Amino acid sequence: MNIFTEQTSLYGSDRSSPIPLPAYDDNGEKLHVKDVFDFEEMLENYTIELEIRNYSENTVKTYSSIIRSFIDYLSQEKDVYDGRRFLATFRKYIRDLKKDKNVAQNYIYLNTVVCKKFLEFNDIYFLDDIQNPKRTKSLPKSLNEKEVRDLIDAVEITDEDSTLKKKAKIRDKVILELLYSTGLRISELVKLHKRDIDFDERTIRVRGKGEKDRIVLFDEHTKELITNYIETQNPDSEYLFINKNGRKLTPRYVQMMIKDYGKKAGIKKKVTPHVLRHSFATHLLKNGVDIRVIQQLLGHSSLSTTQIYTNVDMDTIKTVYDNARE
Repeated sequence: MNIFTEQTSLYGSDRSSPIPLPAYDDNGEKLHVKDVFDFEEMLENYTIELEIRNYSENTVKTYSSIIRSFIDYLSQEKDVYDGRRFLATFRKYIRDLKKDKNVAQNYIYLNTVVCKKFLEFNDIYFLDDIQNPKRTKSLPKSLNEKEVRDLIDAVEITDEDSTLKKKAKIRDKVILELLYSTGLRISELVKLHKRDIDFDERTIRVRGKGEKDRIVLFDEHTKELITNYIETQNPDSEYLFINKNGRKLTPRYVQMMIKDYGKKAGIKKKVTPHVLRHSFATHLLKNGVDIRVIQQLLGHSSLSTTQIYTNVDMDTIKTVYDNARE
């Protein structure tokens, strides 16, 4: 079944473009849309707009890459000189993505939405007749309490470690403890400043999505770890987590670090910062914490988002069911 539903425009392709199409060169030949519109400048302006709207660095990078890929594809296609042919080219592009690259359905959805918004920003509505594909709603994975502990315990500091290695391992352990005890996003973690931490109250002020601030909590054990960790680090750095050169860590480093410790711990599941975030929410829910409290700690504007993150694992469901039937 085709993921798109086409409708016939009553106004023709010119209605969807700020420039009458098709356009012609001096010899009366139809111009390719890439020669009519300056897509390079349009992309640059759109990227600036996203940054002004406080979209995250990763989001801007992803959107730019998606748009760039389609522009490159469009430029290689022949006879794309009006809205109808532009639409047909985009549908072919999506088909090729699914066929040749075997990408996930959610990536098809993202490509469609991003390209439509990019064009609409530039007053081009060639893709108005395309409905957004459905997204798959797979449940986030989580670790059980033992797997979380095994993951953190996989960070072993030995006497054989160099001073630099010990510092790195202390930092890594704090990162794992903090991600699990606070439910922080990876993008929030790497941007933490030391001044964001209130040790007396055991709270951290976090700048989350949409530049919204929230307060997260940490326990006494994590407090002790953070305190000891800071004593081993460069006092001049404003960031909480830094590399050996004194620069803040990248999300990529943290992702790879967690993956490596997951393997060392013998955990067969995929282990990522997001999995730890979901584990944090799931374990709070299992221990009776109200879902609205979890929503606030996670920084979700919608309770429905929190409900997706906090699906209780099947073992817990079976236990509750069996106890109720006894």
